[in-house]
Amino acid sequence: MTLFILAAGMGSRYGGLKQIDPFTDKGEFIIDFSIYDAIQAGFDRVVFVIKKENYEIFKETVGSRIEGKVKVEYVFQGLDSFVPADKIPAERVKPWGTTHALLCGKNVLDDGFAVINADDFYGRDAFMKAAEFLKNADESDSHYCMVGYRLGNTLTDNGSVARGECHATSDGYLDKIVERTKLFKEDGGAYFEDNGETVHLPNETVVSMNFWGFTPKVFEGLSEDFEAFLNDPDREPLKSECLLPNTIGKMIKAGDCDVKVLTTSAKWFGVTYANDKPDVIAKLKALIAAGEYPDGLWN
Repeated sequence: MTLFILAAGMGSRYGGLKQIDPFTDKGEFIIDFSIYDAIQAGFDRVVFVIKKENYEIFKETVGSRIEGKVKVEYVFQGLDSFVPADKIPAERVKPWGTTHALLCGKNVLDDGFAVINADDFYGRDAFMKAAEFLKNADESDSHYCMVGYRLGNTLTDNGSVARGECHATSDGYLDKIVERTKLFKEDGGAYFEDNGETVHLPNETVVSMNFWGFTPKVFEGLSEDFEAFLNDPDREPLKSECLLPNTIGKMIKAGDCDVKVLTTSAKWFGVTYANDKPDVIAKLKALIAAGEYPDGLWN
């Protein structure tokens, strides 16, 4: 099984390449903990999607540490990857989004694979559940999975967050994801503004943190939706992105796939804002002190 890590983005609100920002006194990054957990769950290959200009720094840091522990590969997300030249505005700088990032792995992802963000801590339970699903998946089928988190386990005290509110069927399959772009933490959950009204979501609300499990069959739908995105006359040419949750939502609605929601009690954390970093450092230190991770993941 392969872990595909979305690492081509820069943290605009955080201010820097947060995927390779040390969080322990051993110099480890959040991404190291995800890879460690994935290996424990049975994943035997890691593929990074990165910007080509970041290749050397990724290889010298994360790559050099995990080579020998797991198979490592890299693919690049560029504006011209899987995109015709006449569809690329000369002034475009912003990447094409997470659907496009995943498409950049099309030629190397030939088995069941999980997709995660590079700068999020997901917890061991999430990897275990995704691995169990993928071990039993038929690579020719369009039956996928998504790890769903309790909203209360994904919030920050330092500002608003964007979360995908998951609506599932009675038998646990994803029906749709509603993007909530400005959620603020409050007692018992979070709130957002909708047409001038305050809407409250309880802590138990299931949300997506962009942790997916797919088979190679998914690339048919991804390619189709990304092509439609590029040909959409109403998209903003310099800023619009084709996002994976939206693409999967369209595929579900069209009956092209189903997505099992795997709920987890794991606590997500990450650095959405620079002020989140001390809290993340403290949480990782506590997990190491509790023996959940060794003091030095790759020793």
